[in-house]
Amino acid sequence: MTEHEVRQVPTFCALCVSRCGATATVEDGLFTALGPDPAHPTGQAVCVKGKAAPAIVAHHERLLHPMKRTAPKGAADPGWVRISWDEALDTVAERLTGIAAESGPEAVVFASASPSTSALSDSVDWIIRLRRAFGSPNFTNAMELCGWGRHLASTYTYGAPVPGGYMPDLAHAGCILYWGYNPSVSRLVHATATVQAVNRGARLVVVDPRRVGLAAKADHWLRVRPGTDAALALGLVHVMLGRGWYDEAFVRRWTDAPLLVRTDTGRLLRADDLAEPGPSGQRVAWDEVAGAPVLHDPATRGCAVAPERLALDGRYDVALRDGVVPCRPVLAELRAHCEDLTPAATADLTGVPAEDLERAAETLWTSRPLAFYTWSGLEQHSTTTQTIRAINVLYALTGSLDTPGGNVLFTAVPTAPIDGMELIDPAQRAKAIGLDDRPLGPARFEFVTGEDLYTAALESRPYRARALIDFGANLVMAHGDSARGRDALTSLDFFVHADLFMSPTAALADIVLPVASPFESEALRVGFEVSQEAQAHVQLRQPVVPPRGEAWSDLQIVFALAVRLGLGEHFWDGDLEAAWRHQLGPSGLTLEQLRAEPRGITVPLPTRHEKHAESDGDHPRGFRTPSGLVEIWSETLQDHGQPALPTFIEPAVSPRSRPDLAERFPLVLTCAKAQRFCETQYRQVAELRSAVPDPLVELHPEAASARGVAAGDWVRIDTPLGSVRARAKLNASLDPDVVCGQHGWSQGCADLDIPDQDPYAADGVNLNLVLSQTPSDPVSGSSPLRSSVCQISRC
Repeated sequence: MTEHEVRQVPTFCALCVSRCGATATVEDGLFTALGPDPAHPTGQAVCVKGKAAPAIVAHHERLLHPMKRTAPKGAADPGWVRISWDEALDTVAERLTGIAAESGPEAVVFASASPSTSALSDSVDWIIRLRRAFGSPNFTNAMELCGWGRHLASTYTYGAPVPGGYMPDLAHAGCILYWGYNPSVSRLVHATATVQAVNRGARLVVVDPRRVGLAAKADHWLRVRPGTDAALALGLVHVMLGRGWYDEAFVRRWTDAPLLVRTDTGRLLRADDLAEPGPSGQRVAWDEVAGAPVLHDPATRGCAVAPERLALDGRYDVALRDGVVPCRPVLAELRAHCEDLTPAATADLTGVPAEDLERAAETLWTSRPLAFYTWSGLEQHSTTTQTIRAINVLYALTGSLDTPGGNVLFTAVPTAPIDGMELIDPAQRAKAIGLDDRPLGPARFEFVTGEDLYTAALESRPYRARALIDFGANLVMAHGDSARGRDALTSLDFFVHADLFMSPTAALADIVLPVASPFESEALRVGFEVSQEAQAHVQLRQPVVPPRGEAWSDLQIVFALAVRLGLGEHFWDGDLEAAWRHQLGPSGLTLEQLRAEPRGITVPLPTRHEKHAESDGDHPRGFRTPSGLVEIWSETLQDHGQPALPTFIEPAVSPRSRPDLAERFPLVLTCAKAQRFCETQYRQVAELRSAVPDPLVELHPEAASARGVAAGDWVRIDTPLGSVRARAKLNASLDPDVVCGQHGWSQGCADLDIPDQDPYAADGVNLNLVLSQTPSDPVSGSSPLRSSVCQISRC
């Protein structure tokens, strides 16, 4: 009898953005358990999905071999046949190079699942490098639905990703604001850190249509009507400005609040407009001591007089070349802009009682420093950009940015860039799909929205997308209008998909490649983001068990494909270890050191605060905005026909904006993540599915009673696009006029005798089949998946 062998393998769970430090148990060569590793900076707990990792790895439906389609697109049976990796890679390389030769590399679109909700964080930068080396400016990974608000919209206020890069310093925060973000579901490491902060006395404010997760522990839970978050933020600004609750020193020195706005044109006053013109490109403030205009130089990030002398309120007659024109500081414009959003008016728009708003505003001010985080609760609306702008401006007033206990850009371990920006020509970047329609949106950063990808594939606008290389993105289930997504993917000349499991999207591919799970593959992680200790942590994750079948990691696929495409010179001739050594070069760490310390190495790095005030040569560093300041007033947006100040706009499809729909669809329909699944993934895993066998839709008991619905009943969700089914779950925390569904349902679970469902079937269970991608946000193209209309009836 052989001796029973048990090994404990240090690792981290890469199934979502939390990346929780963990210990894997391996018994006689089998991965049997995953538990927390408290010694790791993100290892305080492991969620139910992480605990199910052994079942995910061992699941009998895993893709284990490359396969190719032998039946035509649209056939009920794709006719999958097993092929070798050599045949798969040679076919992919041949088809891609052929399409690029005929139509340009831009006709090939690359895709990945969101690295926030999958293990693609291991490889996404390398996928981007491959795309750029190939010459395509087109990458789709749901940025408009799961990242725009955190990472890119804030560049129009801060010039930086706030809160996506500037993370909440929860260990030192006096107050924490979570807006459209439930870390208990989305980022467990934030949830555990928040509980610790609350236990030491930090205040907690949660904005969410549902009272879920940490909202139960909140000092203030603000139940906002879905899609009206900008009104709530501006209502809070109204209260804070009215009561003087803003950091005057920060606002004067580091925001554009003192810059003057012409009342005749509604534009910032330019230095070359003055009767005695100043240098072009400079703006103007008002010196209250001298009673005269003073120039603001973006190169020096300031004016020639002390910030204390600059006016923040009032109206000033300024002599210009074309006469005397009244002007007001930006902060005075903001005050007037929010004038009508009194607590009572805001309550009418948002459903948040006036007294709750006022009390929350007081807490946000008196309990500073304030740390905040937002996520997809704000990113899936037709007004996402304005909402994020409003919250960014609200946060700027608190003066908490990059201060201890605020949102801090923690010091990162230095590494060599690997995303290959230098490999793509600017002229090629300008061909990004969607850039012409939304020049400030995701396409500006080479991200293609789902809506624009489908348009390019089906309507050849701005040109035809002919091929898609997809690493794990379940496009037809993640985006609205699933049927249009199916039609778009079917129309492609060539489609290759890499994944752990077959999905409705993979079923449309020409070639499917089997991917190893993160527990079967090695990966380098530099920085875990959530704290200084975490961001300074570097870990070379070791395989817990060998890959099953012929599965390769996404990284192996990327590097092998690069060589096949003739791009090996940009990928160290396919040598992944050599690439990692290049990446680690500036850090001083080696692969040998990291392999000797499988739990990782924490580099001793100090946290630097208020980096905007540090010297950058002869002048302060400031912010990476055109003015060098936090821009309450955005000339960039104004130049493209968008409001210069953040503005509330009623959701494009709501009972208020569409009274013609209100009688048939009187309820506001939003949606939220299902806790036991990673978006559309893993519903075939019995350990996860057993507790939630069917899709749920939450509604208030009063709304249910009025429709003859009891808990557990199958109900029909009717929207202007059709009907789907779900089981009713009663939730008394919801507004009676709001219901909350779940996306991502179609797959069965054979182990529980639950059959697959057709994701395109009328009266099926795929919510996104009856949610539209339009009308989308005019800047980002974000789809209104979380603020639509519906009716509920018993099946």
